[in-house]
Amino acid sequence: MTVKRALTGTLATAILLTLTPVSGVFAEELRVPVGSQADRSQEKLPRTGLTQASVRASWGQPAKAEGPVGQPPISQWHYDSFVVYFENDRVIHSVLKHQR
Repeated sequence: MTVKRALTGTLATAILLTLTPVSGVFAEELRVPVGSQADRSQEKLPRTGLTQASVRASWGQPAKAEGPVGQPPISQWHYDSFVVYFENDRVIHSVLKHQR
């Protein structure tokens, strides 16, 4: 009876270990230094609330424009170093493009 119980325990352990996810074993930690973006923080970006006409007057014609899509209509204007997002005619967000 003891051998049977030992085999059952070994089998249960093997099944449990087989079904246990091992993704954590292969995880890789990535570190992105926040300070590495400081040199670009001085770059002036269109601020929330500006009109498309104001952005065009200050930064010129975008290299590429996408949209509008969705409801409310959202469009994107792509410049060399940043992207401006508009809802209708107003800026809702401006983001720097990733520089390698």
